[in-house]
Amino acid sequence: MPLKGIEAFLMGDDSTFNKWESLFLHQILASMKTVVEKMTFNPFQENTYVVHDGTSCVIIDPGCFKSSEEEYLVNFIESNKLTLVAVLLTHGHLDHIAGLDFINRKYGVDVYLNETDLPTFNASHLAANLYGLRGFVQPEVPNKLLKGNEELVFGDMKFNVINAPGHCIGHVVFHNEEDGYVLNGDVIMKGSHGRTDLPGGDSATLKRTILETMFNLPNETIIYSGHGPETTVEIEKQTNVVLMGSLG
Repeated sequence: MPLKGIEAFLMGDDSTFNKWESLFLHQILASMKTVVEKMTFNPFQENTYVVHDGTSCVIIDPGCFKSSEEEYLVNFIESNKLTLVAVLLTHGHLDHIAGLDFINRKYGVDVYLNETDLPTFNASHLAANLYGLRGFVQPEVPNKLLKGNEELVFGDMKFNVINAPGHCIGHVVFHNEEDGYVLNGDVIMKGSHGRTDLPGGDSATLKRTILETMFNLPNETIIYSGHGPETTVEIEKQTNVVLMGSLG
């Protein structure tokens, strides 16, 4: 099972993780039926994920922007002989959809987004201008609009769609209950959380999402974040700054 990204994280020198925590995560990963591959792209260092079952794959938040990043993503899919079947968007911020136009042109698969986050998605070209991200192409509106609470099934991959607002108005997370992980976008970062000072963000809402939604997932759930390294629900319950009232 290819574990390059997660192995690098687990074997790093991050003092937040002790040997027990590393062993715990290794045990979870060894039992997973699906593989989660992390790729960090674009100037915002956004984490794009390819999840696969050995045959089919989905891309979560395609942030590839440079041609070298696009090539890396395509090479991973092709070298593993995978068939891309869908793109899942946790939300519509610029850094999480920077590669979507390329993916649309290359593969033409269904794209899923919470319908509430369409204003965020449609404003991404304005954010690109603001940040000076030249070459960004506004993607077509996703053809599969979610409301939350759906179950998405692609081959052996099954995701529960959970509404998780606060970072932006229509943010969702994708929970693979069977394999024990959640693709969490910009809700929780390791020891921290997503920003709330952008349009549609709200600190009180995000805090409620973390405490009442994310922390209600099983403790052993691995959290794959939109930026930075992986973590678990249990670790975040012990270390996340939201518990110290510092969100805002």
